[in-house]
Amino acid sequence: MRKLFLIPSTGKAPLNFVAMTSMTFGQKKFIPTAPEKGSFPLDHEGQCKKLMLYYMRCLRTNNDDNSACRQECRAYLQCRMDHNLMAKEEFSKLGVATIKLPVLVEKLRATIPNVAIKVIVTGHADHFFSPADIPPDVPVLRDQDEWDSWRTRGDPVLHIELGKWADLFVVAPLDANSLAKMAGGLCDNLLLCTARAWDFGKPFFFAPAMNTRMWDHPVTGQHVQVLRSWGLREIPCVAKTLDVRGHGARGDGRGGHDRGQGGGVFGGDGV
Repeated sequence: MRKLFLIPSTGKAPLNFVAMTSMTFGQKKFIPTAPEKGSFPLDHEGQCKKLMLYYMRCLRTNNDDNSACRQECRAYLQCRMDHNLMAKEEFSKLGVATIKLPVLVEKLRATIPNVAIKVIVTGHADHFFSPADIPPDVPVLRDQDEWDSWRTRGDPVLHIELGKWADLFVVAPLDANSLAKMAGGLCDNLLLCTARAWDFGKPFFFAPAMNTRMWDHPVTGQHVQVLRSWGLREIPCVAKTLDVRGHGARGDGRGGHDRGQGGGVFGGDGV
């Protein structure tokens, strides 16, 4: 049996603004038209402000755990679509890339018969999905598992054992932070330690996912090229409307991979 790894991987800044007002008599009321897909203009009329505040309050209450606030997020986005403040889009195509983790697991199992999957999540990725959505026979591994499995000299080291166990490594999504760390050889969590100790004689796929501004930064292309130069296989980005925050580039999970029986590690970051 081949084995596969599946790995999915805020700050608050002061808001400076200038308030201005003007009155124009005899002017027709402005009716907005839906912007191009991916655009996320300001809600100048405050039509969805109340729902936005409900969503932000939910995030604060739940320590920025987006999985606990999906209904509030959905209501806010629906309001924006109803008022032509964003292009209409199916909810299944919106969101943070890590929310797709259960779907990725499902698709891999449907595509590769008898595949065995282990999932590694970073601390941030853990906020964006519910463990209950992952099949019970798919282990979800976190940084703490590295230390819980090692007690004394001679005990197995988890990130080494995972690299031995898996036949295929998929990092989806790979955010800008972990991409930069991987390109620089840093390994400060279970995901990156497993990647650093990977046998490059076996397939390694990565699916970059980040906001468009981060994707367009010159250093991003350099980091992606470093990973390619090592023989890692990139799953190209597609443009998506991001969950509340705007437009972004996201790995679409449709990249090629070896077909057949097997297993692997699937890892990822919160984006």
